[in-house]
Amino acid sequence: MADTLQFDLVSPERRLASVAATEVQIPAAEGDMTAMAGHAPTITTLRPGILRVSNAQGSQSFVVTGGFAEITQTAISVLAEQAIPVEEATGTVFDDLIAEAKSLAEIALPEDKAAAEKMVNDIVAMRHAAGH
Repeated sequence: MADTLQFDLVSPERRLASVAATEVQIPAAEGDMTAMAGHAPTITTLRPGILRVSNAQGSQSFVVTGGFAEITQTAISVLAEQAIPVEEATGTVFDDLIAEAKSLAEIALPEDKAAAEKMVNDIVAMRHAAGH
């Protein structure tokens, strides 16, 4: 079994990463998960959080607001709703993400209200995890 797997991260705006990774930490909807070479095939949705990729050159971190991850034994593909490198995520970026999530929570249908409020809380937690 190889020690690396192909990692690709794309958002509607751009491709953010395409590297041979040793480990990828994913903010999955059901909880954080770490994927490495040989991982069981999985498809999961993402919640707002910090996605971390480790490779031979070091590590990279990205702010993601949602999307999907497909994991195979040899590759991970992440299709993010929004994604930016942590170093580009300023306080203003987080303010905008929180404001957008709050306005969606205000207009959410009663059956969707809890999920909308969780989204706001996840973005606030992500902001703190990114150091802002």
